[in-house]
Amino acid sequence: MTASLPNAELNREVAYFPGLSRIGALLADPGRAAMLWALMDGSARPAGELTLIAGLSPSSASGHLAKLTEGGLLTLEVRGRHRYYRIATPEVADSLEALANIAQASAPQRETMRPARSVPLDLRYARTCYDHMAGELAVSVFDHMLAQGWLLVEDGRAVETTERGARALAEWGIDLQRQRTLKRRFGCTCLDWSERRAHLGGALGAALLAHWCERGCVERAEKPRVLRVTPAGRRYFDALLAR
Repeated sequence: MTASLPNAELNREVAYFPGLSRIGALLADPGRAAMLWALMDGSARPAGELTLIAGLSPSSASGHLAKLTEGGLLTLEVRGRHRYYRIATPEVADSLEALANIAQASAPQRETMRPARSVPLDLRYARTCYDHMAGELAVSVFDHMLAQGWLLVEDGRAVETTERGARALAEWGIDLQRQRTLKRRFGCTCLDWSERRAHLGGALGAALLAHWCERGCVERAEKPRVLRVTPAGRRYFDALLAR
């Protein structure tokens, strides 16, 4: 009877957490983890570049990329003779961001749920989290939108707009109806790994970042994932947060 217990435990794990151990195995390899993190700026990168980032041989990197693609974490884009890889879905990116936060919070000699002040200032202040904005500024804006009654958090993570918020966002030119038709969450909280608090993710978060880029408030810096807030953007966000 005792010898059969491990199999029973395994069967329960498979029944209640289908695929969890498979995803965990994909993330456990340092080379694969490095490739995934390099793509967290929403870019599509060629296999050769990811090979250098991971410090692997071409043949080894090819096998790792195949596993990540087959496992649903990456998607492959073929452009002529070149093969580019990107994060498969916004949900995958959200999950990686949350896992990064857990990993940092559980590191030795860290105070749980305190802002990670060892993160470089530019990366901590404003950066991309896949296709939406993260960092200190994003957290502040999300807190402000909640305080102003523009947004509501439902069921712990889902984010919805109020009537007041819908009017305000419409004035910004955000097409909420279009965002609701996309095959992804309309809005959700995303745990910020440097601030250890939530910023806004989902289709709405992506639409807001696109809006701020279009009006020249933020722009992508040369450093991966970093967003540079322009002088006009600083005036804009200062005015927004002062309301």
